[in-house]
Amino acid sequence: MGRVRDMIRVDGQECWTLFDTGARNTYVVPSVAQVLSTTETPHSIRTALGGSVKETTRTALLQAEVEGRLISTHAMVVDEIGKDEDGRRIEILFGALAMQQWGIRTIPDEERLDLSHYPEEFVEF
Repeated sequence: MGRVRDMIRVDGQECWTLFDTGARNTYVVPSVAQVLSTTETPHSIRTALGGSVKETTRTALLQAEVEGRLISTHAMVVDEIGKDEDGRRIEILFGALAMQQWGIRTIPDEERLDLSHYPEEFVEF
C-alpha cells in the first residue's frame, strides 16, 4: 500500500491530504465540502474508514490543484477521516480510483507524488 501526505489547494485554501492507494474512494470532511458543489444521495452510503464504519448521505465534486495540476473527481463527505501518523487531521483522503484517473502515483520511500503520467487530454475509445 502506498501512502503519501501532502497539501493540495481547494478553492484557494490548503488542505492536508492523504494519498492512499489502499483506499478505493476519495473522501472530504465538511470544512472542505463547504467550498465544493455537493449533492444529497438518495440513500446512505456506508464505508469502513479509519477503523470505524462511516455513513454519509452527501457527495461532492472535488476540484483541486495537486502540485500545480488541476483535478476534478467525485468524493464522499464524511464527518471525520482521522489523523495521520503525526496526529495531524486529514482533510482529504485521495483514493486509488482518483489517482488512477489523474495519473498520480505515490512514491512512499521518498514521501512524494509522481505526476509524470498526468493526462494533458483524455483519449477515449
